Amino acid sequence: MAIFRELDNNPFVSAMFFPVMHNVPLDSVDAVARPVLAIGTDYPPGTLLDTHTHRRAQFLYGMSGVMEVETDDGAWAIPPYSGVWIPAGKRHRVRMQGVSTRSLYIEPASAPRPTGHCEALVVTPLLHQLLLASLDIPALYDEDGRDGALVRLLLHEVRLARTMPLFAPIPRDRQLARLCKAFLESPSIQATPQAWAQQSHKSLRTFTRFFQQQTGMSFGAWRQQACLLAALPRLSAGQSITQVALDLGYDSPSAFSTMFRKRLGQTPSDFVRMSSSTGSR
Repeated sequence: MAIFRELDNNPFVSAMFFPVMHNVPLDSVDAVARPVLAIGTDYPPGTLLDTHTHRRAQFLYGMSGVMEVETDDGAWAIPPYSGVWIPAGKRHRVRMQGVSTRSLYIEPASAPRPTGHCEALVVTPLLHQLLLASLDIPALYDEDGRDGALVRLLLHEVRLARTMPLFAPIPRDRQLARLCKAFLESPSIQATPQAWAQQSHKSLRTFTRFFQQQTGMSFGAWRQQACLLAALPRLSAGQSITQVALDLGYDSPSAFSTMFRKRLGQTPSDFVRMSSSTGSR
């Protein structure tokens, strides 16, 4: 747009027109000629951002609550102080459970991660501080000044971010996909591959091999992952560890805690404390 090109020639004017990128609609600034737009948004519990796409890639960071992300590839649960990488053009929907976010919207040519799939990413203390500082970057920031240097460092840190094991892939096979989606809505660690094989009209051996081919995971590993995805938003919402464990079909809270610690490197109690201390980091 002509107004963006005109403002682009004067970084002081750009700061006046775009002083703080908080709760700013992406559509209102998407055409700005900058590789990265940093926008902060606060969402009340239960907010659903229904299926949509972005022209730019997105790094979505939640500082509180849990983000439940779904794409055609599968489902993620993103706990506090973690982020999700969403490639440009990727269809996705997000349910926000009381989340305060910082998002980087990145031109495809500048995308620091080459993958075509969403990824849950670990946010280091440095990246956390950079994302906090990004809220003060105007849409038409000075690319040769401090804001430009901050953007380049943000992209560098996003590129280096480690992935987290928080993904339950959805199969391409329609019948199996329906079973997986139904399980994600009502997960239980007690579900058996024998029962799924019977519903799929396959022998146990054929079903086991087919499930592995479709998801890249064994049935047991996928079932455990799906239960973990269901546990995070419930714990973040204040449900007791015992209640969550029993609802998911675990024999005891200790069995649930053992699984949780092996998968995430922390206990459910640690996760609950982190979720409740939003501003302490």
